[in-house]
Amino acid sequence: MAEATLSSKYQLVIPKEVREETGLKSGERLVILAKDGIINIIPKHLLKRMKGFVKGIKLKGYREDKDRL
Repeated sequence: MAEATLSSKYQLVIPKEVREETGLKSGERLVILAKDGIINIIPKHLLKRMKGFVKGIKLKGYREDKDRL
């Protein structure tokens, strides 16, 4: 598990292992959500970058056949 420390200027550095795993690049925009004391940081990817990201996903068992159109 990666850790980070909040600086005196309230800045946070995302650890290298997390940046590499998520493919984050310098200058990318992030969405910060806070709820019930939990902070979520979500990359705001361009649609062009997301093309094909679900290729090969297995849908079997996620929904009932009656739910499909």
